Amino acid sequence: MWALVIALVLALASIIWVDTKLNRTDAFPSQHVANTAGTNWLLVGSDSREGLTDEEAARLGTGGDIGSMRTDTIMVLHLPLRGKATLMSIPRDSYVNIPGYGQDKINAAFSVGGAPLLTQTVEQATGLRINHYAEIGMAGLANVVDSVGGIQVCPTEAIDDPLANLNIQAGCQTVDGPTALGYVRTRHTANGDLDRVARQREFFAALVDKITSASTIANPFRFWPTVNSIAGSFTVNKNDHAWHLLRVGLAMRGGVDTVTVPVGGFEDTDVGSVVLWDDTAAQQLFDSLK
Repeated sequence: MWALVIALVLALASIIWVDTKLNRTDAFPSQHVANTAGTNWLLVGSDSREGLTDEEAARLGTGGDIGSMRTDTIMVLHLPLRGKATLMSIPRDSYVNIPGYGQDKINAAFSVGGAPLLTQTVEQATGLRINHYAEIGMAGLANVVDSVGGIQVCPTEAIDDPLANLNIQAGCQTVDGPTALGYVRTRHTANGDLDRVARQREFFAALVDKITSASTIANPFRFWPTVNSIAGSFTVNKNDHAWHLLRVGLAMRGGVDTVTVPVGGFEDTDVGSVVLWDDTAAQQLFDSLK
């Protein structure tokens, strides 16, 4: 009895402690689209190198300019009132209207206007009201993976991409933080960014599964480093809290449907090669989540 009480107190204390350590930002625009059903999270994998030394950038294979602000990962996690969650990937090169800037790749919204403009762009493109926001950078992603002792990924083919510092064989295997980072960043496969968004969903599900597993929660030598890593790695909206993140973990443990916004083709434009949505199929998907 007392052991259960102590465990509950420690769990509550850790949640409160994480909540005080989370990075917070004003991630929402001044005006939202109308309310839609359920709860929607905008999940962003920031490509920012801010805070990385040259040595850390080399270890993680990030390349690019230190301090650049981009995003490789844009996903919407839909938590319905009942039933399974849906994790929807939005290809970063999706050609959409960015309020105040016109047609461009969707990740340009993050570059020019940060989280608020990206949230506004996603809302207007999908019609889905975003209720919560969570962002993690490169170093943070690798650190969280390492804190849980690695995660399992199952590539269907070998991938050798020096630009992402990735050399991985086909088949299920446990990978460390830098390898996991390369795995979600590489586009060095036949379908490029479309393959990458599928790997990003695979990674997210595997990471949540490992964080919420008994092997992590019941092992204090793994649990506390993981809690500490999560606390310092995530940026959430100013009104989001650790218990909201906990609900994400519980929903993911219950199973999740995964999907990419339906693609209708590709086109060369003045902003480069872009992804065009299949408007009819995409609208059907968005409507199913409202």
